[in-house]
Amino acid sequence: MTVRTTAQHIDTDTVDLGDPATFAEHDLGAFWRTLRDTAPVHWNPPAGGRKGFWVLSRHEDIMAAYRDDVNFTSERGNVLVTLLGGGDAGAGRMLAVTDGPRHHELRKILQRVLSPRVLDEVARTVRVNTRRWIREAVESGGCDFAEEIAGRIPMTTISSLLGVPEEDREFLLSLTKAALSTEDEGVGEVDSEMARNEILMYFMDIVEERRESPGDDVISMLVGSAIDGVPLSDEDVVLNCYSLIIGGDETSRLTMIDCVRTLAARPEEWRRLKHGEVAVDTAVDEVLRWASPTMHFGRSVVRETELHGVRLRPGEIVTLWHASGNRDERVFDRPGTFDLGRTPNKHLAFGYGPHFCVGSYLAKVEIAELLMALRDFTTGFEQTAESLPIRSNFLTGFSTLPVRFLPDHSGMKEVDR
Repeated sequence: MTVRTTAQHIDTDTVDLGDPATFAEHDLGAFWRTLRDTAPVHWNPPAGGRKGFWVLSRHEDIMAAYRDDVNFTSERGNVLVTLLGGGDAGAGRMLAVTDGPRHHELRKILQRVLSPRVLDEVARTVRVNTRRWIREAVESGGCDFAEEIAGRIPMTTISSLLGVPEEDREFLLSLTKAALSTEDEGVGEVDSEMARNEILMYFMDIVEERRESPGDDVISMLVGSAIDGVPLSDEDVVLNCYSLIIGGDETSRLTMIDCVRTLAARPEEWRRLKHGEVAVDTAVDEVLRWASPTMHFGRSVVRETELHGVRLRPGEIVTLWHASGNRDERVFDRPGTFDLGRTPNKHLAFGYGPHFCVGSYLAKVEIAELLMALRDFTTGFEQTAESLPIRSNFLTGFSTLPVRFLPDHSGMKEVDR
């Protein structure tokens, strides 16, 4: 079992935010508070053969950087693994690492299939699946929630949208975990890179199939799309499929795991949800703020600029830390308190500005359906063993969550419609 130490025992000048072990082995709450108060633009020095980079920890500064496409760009990578590796191969083609007019046009294409109106039928399927799986887990008394429920809901949903065959979904889930959110200390960067390449190769095969025989799925839609009259290339489609499968699985899955783990430890908040004292939509936003599964996104400086008296020069890396911004005392009252009734709640879980997560509606639907299924089918639940934290400098959360459920027999009589 990994022992997590508190940041009070860590010299802030020696914390390496580029090292995945930093997050698996330490609670960085006090570290982030120190940065917000004393060094809102902090330099993470070179370490372990990695370049140094700037760290933004305040909510206001993170939002300002997200809005600023004059001084900063995402086209050299938007996460540490690619920024420190010299750039992103998807730059200018994958939505997350494309800026300017092409980003706008590509985003419009994806929004056509990820809008609330289009996703109504998908939302109904999420509801049916979630309620069935939660009810089965409650009837059996318990399960590893991370594997048996959180590992199924988002992957099933995004795979259905993309037209991924059911028999391939467990394989894809194993690859997304290895790519970004493994708990295995033996999985190194080379293994993660191989997993990312396998995902790309998998989608290359599917794209070829869809060009021969298109269907009504998102991949077929992308294959038939064009920007300024130029059809998207196979590489364009594959890279955006990779982005969708990673984003569609990881954020929701890790948020769901954290949600159940947090509610199990805070029965008073569970009771507020169970008794209808808080709105589900409000609770969803607090669950997202609290989990902050995507710890950071990054940008590269393209024009010299200054922030809090610190000069940022072209070519330097700037990282925007949701893990800190979502606990900023300047924005959130009692940020260290999990409050399902929190409003307003200007969390950064989906980013901000032009790159605000295109799949945010779907993620909220999945989390809301989970909360409602838990509310209806169980009177309570408890964690029965320790959770394994993932090892990543990009995502945070847990890969296991053994839980025991107490059934609500009145809710268990419901027949899903």
